[in-house]
Amino acid sequence: MGVWVSLYLVLGQLFVEVFALFEKILVPLDGSEQSLRALDVAVEIATKFGGKLTLIYAYSVAGVMAYLPEPSTTVGVPVMSASDISKLAESAREAGKKILDEGKKHIKASGVEVHTVLEEGHPVHEIVRAAQEGKFGLIVMGARGLSHIRELLLGGVSDAIMHHAVCPVLVVK
Repeated sequence: MGVWVSLYLVLGQLFVEVFALFEKILVPLDGSEQSLRALDVAVEIATKFGGKLTLIYAYSVAGVMAYLPEPSTTVGVPVMSASDISKLAESAREAGKKILDEGKKHIKASGVEVHTVLEEGHPVHEIVRAAQEGKFGLIVMGARGLSHIRELLLGGVSDAIMHHAVCPVLVVK
């Protein structure tokens, strides 16, 4: 009889841990089809386990500037003025807000509780930091974002997040 009680307690604890894993789910979005598929999977998990979703969009203006062509003017002259950089950052913020709003609309009918986060900084760093600080149990994300060429140059965001996240990462193809 003692073995059955122990087994029951172990299975009960495992059940509690699985539910805790899916209680808070972080979903990075970038506007790609892959990230929307990941969002659909996250909604299914959240629905089945009573979880809450947080959609995150992280952008880096510095990353964009790193790939601008060499200036055609003299050495030492900046490619972009401070005003141009500010406009670029504002454009990126607005694009991020639009992507997060579209993500919320995409899942509205599901009834799943959803929050949004917009962060400026390197996407890998910001997503990993948000997962850790927010104590998320799971990250659900698309396998590839918008730019295959940029991914080859910079390394895959999903790959880097899998290696640095403090919680499990589900990558959806």
